Amino acid sequence: MLACSLFLQSGWAQEQPKWVNKARKAVFSVITYNKENKILNTGNGFYIDENGTAISDYTLFKGAERAVVVTADGKELPVVSILGANGIYDVIKFRTETDKKTTALQPATQVTPTGATVYLLPYSTQKSTQMQSGKVTKVDSISNNSFYYTLGMQTTDKTVSCPIMNEEGNVIGVIQKNAEKDSKESYAIGIGFASSLSISALSGSDFILNSIGIKKALPDEESQALVYLYMQSSQLSRDAYLDLLNDFIAQYPNNVEGYQRRATCYIGFGDDQHNALAEKELEKMLDVAENKAEAHYNIARILYNYNIAIGDQKPYGDWTLERALSEINEALATAQEGLYYQVQGDICFAMRKYAEAFTAYDAVNRTPLASAASFYSAAKAKELTEGADKKEVIALMDSAVVRFNKPYGQDAAPYLYERARIKGEAGLFREAVLDYNDFYDAMMGQVSAEFYLVREQTEMQCRMFQQALNDINKAVEMEPGNAEYWVEKGSVHLRTNQLDEAVKALQQGISLNAENAAAYRMLGYIQVQQDKKQEGLANLNKAKELGDTVAGSLIERYSK
Repeated sequence: MLACSLFLQSGWAQEQPKWVNKARKAVFSVITYNKENKILNTGNGFYIDENGTAISDYTLFKGAERAVVVTADGKELPVVSILGANGIYDVIKFRTETDKKTTALQPATQVTPTGATVYLLPYSTQKSTQMQSGKVTKVDSISNNSFYYTLGMQTTDKTVSCPIMNEEGNVIGVIQKNAEKDSKESYAIGIGFASSLSISALSGSDFILNSIGIKKALPDEESQALVYLYMQSSQLSRDAYLDLLNDFIAQYPNNVEGYQRRATCYIGFGDDQHNALAEKELEKMLDVAENKAEAHYNIARILYNYNIAIGDQKPYGDWTLERALSEINEALATAQEGLYYQVQGDICFAMRKYAEAFTAYDAVNRTPLASAASFYSAAKAKELTEGADKKEVIALMDSAVVRFNKPYGQDAAPYLYERARIKGEAGLFREAVLDYNDFYDAMMGQVSAEFYLVREQTEMQCRMFQQALNDINKAVEMEPGNAEYWVEKGSVHLRTNQLDEAVKALQQGISLNAENAAAYRMLGYIQVQQDKKQEGLANLNKAKELGDTVAGSLIERYSK
C-alpha cells in the first residue's frame, strides 16, 4: 500500500485520458536559428488551430532570424510569420507552414477552477505519451478572459511551453519557466491571453517584436493593416517592404491600395523590368477598383510623381505627363473632387501650362479643400501666366495669408515671405517691408543673413535708410566672409553719403573677392569724389576690365 501511495503521489497519471493520442500530435519541438544560421535555442510549442497558428515562449525566439518546428510525426515545418508576442509573460504566437495532417488543440472557453485536475502534455515522438498531472491551486485574473494559473505540479525546463490540459482534453494554459528548479509548484499563462496576442497598426515600433528577425504578420483588420503598411514603409528595407506588400495583397486582394503601393515600390527600383511590373499593378488596381475615378486619380498621381523624380530624363513607355493629365481628366469626367483638381493643376504646372494650372487651382479654391497652400499654388500659376496682372497675384496671396491669425506663427511664414517678394516686384515696397517684418516676427527672429539682405534692398527702394543700414550690418555680422554683403554694405553707405564707411566696406569686399567689378566701380567713383583721381581712375579701369558696363562712361567723364 505504501509503495502504491508513493507512486500515485509522484504526479504521473496511471490511466491516460482517451484524448491523449490525438492531442500529442499538436505538440511539437521548436528550433530557432541566429543570423549565422546556427542553432539559437530549442524548446516546445503547440498548435491551436489547423491553419498553423501556434504558441510557444518568447525567450525561445528572441534574436532569432528563422525557426522551424518538428512535429510529433518527425516532419519539419518552417515558421512563416510572428502573430504577436509578450515579453512580460514570455509567450509568443506564430504561424507555420501546414500540411493536411495538422492537428490542433482546442482552447478551453471557460476558466479552470481551483482544485481541478489538469495534465501537462509533453512533446513526444512516441505513440505512448506519459502525462504529468496535478491540481490547480490558484487562479489569478490578469485581464478580460485571461488568467494565470498556479499548479501543484513540479516541472522542469524541458517542459516549458508545453500545454496544460483539462480533463475534457482542452488546452487551458502554457507552462512557464520556473524561477526555482526544486519548486513543487509551477505556473501557466492562460490560453486566452496567449491566443489573443496580435499585431496592431503600431506594432512596427514594438521592441519585443523587433527583437525577432522573423517576418511579422499583418494585422487581422483591414484598416489596421493599411496603417501598419504606412508605418512600416519608412522602417523596412525596400525588399522587406515589398514582401510585406505581397502578403497584404494576398490577404486583401480587392484593396486597391496594395496594388498602388506595390506599383510605387516597383518604380523605386528604377529599371524597365520593374517598371513593367508596376504597369501591371496599375492595370490591376484599375480592374479591381469599385471607384474607377479614384483609381484614375491614383494612377495620375503616381505618374506625376514619377515624372517629377526623373526630371529631364526620357520616361518609361507612355509614362508621360500627357498620360498623367489624361488619367486625371478621366477621373474628373466622373467626379469633380477637389483633390482631383489639385493633381490636375500640379500636372499642368509641370507641363508649363500655367493658365490651365491656374484654372485647376481656382477650382480647388471653390471646394472645402481650399487652403493657404492651394491659394499660393493659384498665385504662382497666375504669376507665371503671360500677361498676368500683379494685383491679381497679390489678391490670391492675400487669400492665402488671411487663413492665418495674428500673431503669425511659423506656418504662415512662407506665405508672408512670398507675398512680400511679389509686392516688391510690383513696386509696393513699403507694403513688402511690412510683410518681411511679419515674417521676421513669425520666425521669432530666427532668420538667415540672406533675409536681412533682401529686406535691406527693399527698404532702400522706399528710402528707409536707417533700417536698411541696420539690416545690411546684421547680414555682414552673420556672414563676415561673404564678399557680396560687404559690397552691398558699401553701396548703402555710398547712397547715404557715408563715404569713409563705404570705402572700408568696399575694400573688405575686394579683399574677399578680387574679381568683383561693382566693388571696384563704386570704390573708384568715391575716390574721384575724394580728389583721389588717379587711384579712382585705376579702380574704374579695373572694373571695366572685369566687364562692368557703367565704369566706361565714368572713366570718360572723369578723365577730362
